[in-house]
Order: sequence, then structure tokens, then C-alpha cells
Amino acid sequence: MQGNFYDYLPIALTFLVAAGFVVTTMVVTHILGPNRKSKIKLNTFECGIESKGNARMPFSVKYFLVAILFVLFDVEVIFMYPWAVNFKSLGLFGFVEMFIFMGLFLTGFYYIVKKGALNWE
Repeated sequence: MQGNFYDYLPIALTFLVAAGFVVTTMVVTHILGPNRKSKIKLNTFECGIESKGNARMPFSVKYFLVAILFVLFDVEVIFMYPWAVNFKSLGLFGFVEMFIFMGLFLTGFYYIVKKGALNWE
């Protein structure tokens, strides 16, 4: 059954109110907020430690690889929560599907371990 325009009106109204609040807040704080610039205020702040050298210092690719792998596997684990909540209602079919999902998940993890992506040197 197709919905008409009035079915989506509350969603559009909520979006407009949220966007209006964000824009209004940004504009009002920019206009009313203090605008005092000084040398100390414009300095970069790094946990109270004086900054040394160039901020464009290269990082190891391993750092980014571990971060991306963490996000990837974290998102995959999130898919297990709805399955755990509906475990009884899904029955054997849901169990087999999760078994296949876990197999693919562990295959990917095994591949990453064998490639040495998590070895920090």
C-alpha cells in the first residue's frame, strides 16, 4: 500500500525542526559569542604539552590498518545483537544463518591473522 504525502509529513517536519535548530544555534552563537583572538588562544592545544615539530608527521600504516579492522569487526559484531534478541523466534533457519555468518566472520579474521595485519612491529 502506497502512502500519501500526509503520512510523511511528521518526518519532514521533524527534519525541518532539527535542521532549523542547528542552523539557528550556529548563527546565534556566531553573532552573540565573543570574538577575542590572542596569540595564546590561537595556539594549538595538545593535552597541555608544548607542541614540537610539524603536525604533518607521518604515522605508520599499521595504525590505520588496525583502526579500520577494528571498525570492520565491530560493525560485524553489532549484527549479532538482533539475532540474539530474536534467537527463539528465528528457529533453526536463524541458527543456520548465524552459523554461516560466523563462519564467514571467522574466515575473515583467520585471513587477517595469517596475513600478519595485527602484528605490531
